[in-house]
Amino acid sequence: MMKRYNLLIADRNPHIRNFLKREMQADGYNVQLAKNGREVLSLIYSPEPIDLLIIDLDLPGANELNLLKCLEDRIPVLPFVVHSYVSDYREFSSKYRAATIVPKQGSSSETLKDVIRDLLTKSYPKRFKTPINP
Repeated sequence: MMKRYNLLIADRNPHIRNFLKREMQADGYNVQLAKNGREVLSLIYSPEPIDLLIIDLDLPGANELNLLKCLEDRIPVLPFVVHSYVSDYREFSSKYRAATIVPKQGSSSETLKDVIRDLLTKSYPKRFKTPINP
């Protein structure tokens, strides 16, 4: 059993934002939404903690590398998943912390859910209860 996590979904497309919000809330996550870089920065530095960010690299109002640098400079470092079309991250720089990338395609929401659970488990191991073996 896991404690509830706070996710931030940042995508320029309101349909994708709302679809992912419904999908993640159905899995028990608390979800906030951002439509541009300014909202992302405001929410990740707000008093309400964000546990993980799902971000599209084609977000208005933010140079993705500058935004990702801000994420890495945040204390504690915020885990994030790049959820973008293949063409958007083909030129993605590896100068920064290795990001988990989930391409937008047909059933990417199921892959995204698996990646999120893995990242949260690795980033917050004490928040997951481990089963007791008899």
